[in-house]
Amino acid sequence: MTPTIGRAAGAGQEATADSVGEVGAASPPTQRVVKVLELLSRHPTDRLSLARIVREAGLSRATAHAVLTQLTADGWTVRDDDGCYGIGLRLLTVARRAEAAFPLRRTAAPHLRALFERTGDPVFLAERDGDSIVVTEVVGNPSAGWIRTGRRLPLAPPVCREFVAWAPEPARQAWLATADPVHRDRLALVLAEIRARGYSVERLVDDSTPMLEVLAGLRDSPITAALRAQLGSVITELITIDYLPDELGPENAVVTLAAPVRDARGAVVAAVVSCPDTRLSAAALSELGSATVAAADRISAL
Repeated sequence: MTPTIGRAAGAGQEATADSVGEVGAASPPTQRVVKVLELLSRHPTDRLSLARIVREAGLSRATAHAVLTQLTADGWTVRDDDGCYGIGLRLLTVARRAEAAFPLRRTAAPHLRALFERTGDPVFLAERDGDSIVVTEVVGNPSAGWIRTGRRLPLAPPVCREFVAWAPEPARQAWLATADPVHRDRLALVLAEIRARGYSVERLVDDSTPMLEVLAGLRDSPITAALRAQLGSVITELITIDYLPDELGPENAVVTLAAPVRDARGAVVAAVVSCPDTRLSAAALSELGSATVAAADRISAL
């Protein structure tokens, strides 16, 4: 399901649009605060120096200092005697309250850990939230930086196919209608294959990687919403969508593999996503697929 450029194709950047949409209303001051909090949350037991925060968050020293001063005054961060920063109790309190909005992650967590221990591949849970998918639990350290708790993705072609493959025919057709016309026939075949084998596979074509890296970098730079959308479209065109049976070879580039989690009515409400981000034989791919499906089925039965 994942919009990434992974090690399987020789890179480690995000490829397709996180949310190729409206960016005109973006708030730079808010983005700076979010950058700092996200950085600190990735190191919950550490204290980070101001210099490290400046470097890793990509902020000026003055801006980072101003943001951290206010966050610390409000209890979102703490500052130790050495002048280093960590997450504060207020942020922890809000995080615990927010967990109530995603009860599935608590019941799924032990099954995700068991899958990770069995396969050695990082794994995450993605839950549906309206027309979006939200990453709610991550086990291990996926190579793709975008995979972290709270990241939201649009439920739009060509990604998140495992959420659509088992939907009623009208819903599948409506989803396909929003895809690029050049991809619709393949996507229809892929959805049928996903239903047959039980999981989706994200892959990339090796010779597209250099161009994808350049385009992904441009897309993440300060540009207009129209140009961002055009870049997202070009990136999408360079991605080969999933594997059909006759396309599997001795080695197959597999970035992620995702299996559906269903509610009591059988509707797909989440996905268990394994992240091998490497090359797998057809047999190894099938074995990982079976393990991921089994974990998703156990969560569905809860």
